[in-house]
Amino acid sequence: MNTLYHQEDISLVGNNFGFLRQTLNFEPHLSDADWVITGVPFDMATSGRSGARFGAQAIRNASINLAWEKKRFPYNFALTDKIKIVDCGDLVFKSGDAHDLCQRLTSHATNLLNHNKKMLTLGGDHFISLPLLRAHALTHGKMALIHFDAHTDTYANGSIYDHGTMFYHAVIEELILPSNSIQIGIRTEYDDLGFTVLDAPLANDLSVKEIVDTIKHCVGNLPIYLTFDIDCLDPAFAPGTGTPVCGGLSTDKVLKIIRNLKDLPIIGMDIVEVAPAYDCSDITSLAAATIALELLYINTAGKI
Repeated sequence: MNTLYHQEDISLVGNNFGFLRQTLNFEPHLSDADWVITGVPFDMATSGRSGARFGAQAIRNASINLAWEKKRFPYNFALTDKIKIVDCGDLVFKSGDAHDLCQRLTSHATNLLNHNKKMLTLGGDHFISLPLLRAHALTHGKMALIHFDAHTDTYANGSIYDHGTMFYHAVIEELILPSNSIQIGIRTEYDDLGFTVLDAPLANDLSVKEIVDTIKHCVGNLPIYLTFDIDCLDPAFAPGTGTPVCGGLSTDKVLKIIRNLKDLPIIGMDIVEVAPAYDCSDITSLAAATIALELLYINTAGKI
């Protein structure tokens, strides 16, 4: 199956993230990039407010605010001096067809992974993690999951195309090992599927070191897929999302946690659920862009 991309100008170029811009007929799996950024403009699986289909472009646009800092604090190197990154634009799929989205995203991801690329994917609603996990499991086998969210997304009562059921299906499909997976920031009802859960009240009371130690103990030496739902952050820091829940984590605490994960074998990442229509002064999009950049830095810092 051929994967298509929107052939449009994008903002993650030049002096901000340093991502290369796509060109006509660009094939990201044949590029010399180490990491490939893909936008997935999909929000058909939302249960709350729609609009996450515009999230990837909003994250790109907000990233211009990070352009001036060649060496991001607190790191002592410039990211693009160490790795090559390309943004291949937005995945194209048949409008209104969630099944086609699954096929195309899984195919796209599998193709990249088979060519030794790593992926950072910008959603879109959180359902996109399921086809991404399927592709990563084909390459890496069973994985640990590090999941930042207000919701566990392990509900069994929704359809398969539902942004609250992905990790239920991921366990059933044996894509991830729940005993080695951890969810941080949860503050809604959840089912016990064997995940370690650091709910938001606990995570807010624990120190960063205590949280990081728990994460590392949980995941062990397994390959790790990291997924970040922006509603892990309290609405004070991220109002622009479809299902905001009060009592979440601060941007500062999340960044401190992420910075201490640099030695972990993270093999794939996504950031989801930015809905810019509900954003204030682009602070949600900026938070997502900052977290995206931080994730790329830790995956580089841990290798040098």
